[in-house]
Amino acid sequence: MDKPSDRLRQARLEAGYETAAAAAEAFGWNRNTYASNENGNAPFSFRRSKEYAAAFKVRPEWLYDALGPMRDSAREGFVPILGHVGANPDGVVLFATGQEPTDLAPIPPGGTTRARALRVVGHSMRGLADDGALIYFEDQRTPPTPDMLGHVVVVEVDTDEVLVKRLLRGSRAGLYDLESVAGPTRQDARLRWAAHITAIIPPFQARRIIQSAL
Repeated sequence: MDKPSDRLRQARLEAGYETAAAAAEAFGWNRNTYASNENGNAPFSFRRSKEYAAAFKVRPEWLYDALGPMRDSAREGFVPILGHVGANPDGVVLFATGQEPTDLAPIPPGGTTRARALRVVGHSMRGLADDGALIYFEDQRTPPTPDMLGHVVVVEVDTDEVLVKRLLRGSRAGLYDLESVAGPTRQDARLRWAAHITAIIPPFQARRIIQSAL
C-alpha cells in the first residue's frame, strides 16, 4: 500500500462498499472527484483525507501517508506503540508502515486517545530515555511552536523521516536545526509537524504496562 489511492481503496472495501460509486453516493461525494482520488488521477489533500477517514473509520494519518496503524486501538484506555527509536544515533523512528501495531500502552496521565508511544531500542538516547523505555507524544500533526525550541520533541521532516530530536532555530525562518541526543546535528531541516514529548516511562515500568494487541 505505497500510494494514498491504494489505501483509500482498501479502506472503502473494508468499510463494505463494493464500488467507488456506492461510497460516493452513500456519503454525498462527487462521484468523479472521489473516483479520481481513488484511482490516483487526482491526489487528495490531508483535509480531504480526514473526511474520507471519518467515513471509512480509519486514521487520516494512515490514509494520507501511511503513518501508524490503519485504525485507532479498539482497546479502551490503550494507544498504539507505533515504532522503535534510538536504534541508531540519528534518532530515526522505525515504523511498521501501514501495519496494525502488535503492542499497546496505556494512555499516559494527561494524555488523550491521540497519544502514541515509541519504544526506545539501544543506548543512543541514554540521558533522555534508556533501552526499553516508552516515549509518548500526541499525534496531532501541527507545525512547531516557539515553546518547543530547546526541547527534545518528535518531528517529521520533508524527507518523510520521523525523528526524536532537540529542536533549535535554523539559519532562517521556517528552518530548524535538529540536535541528536548522541550523534551529529541536522541543520536547516524543513518540518511537516512537531509534537511535544508528553511522558517517558522507564524500562522497568514499561515492561509491566505494555500489552499485546493480538
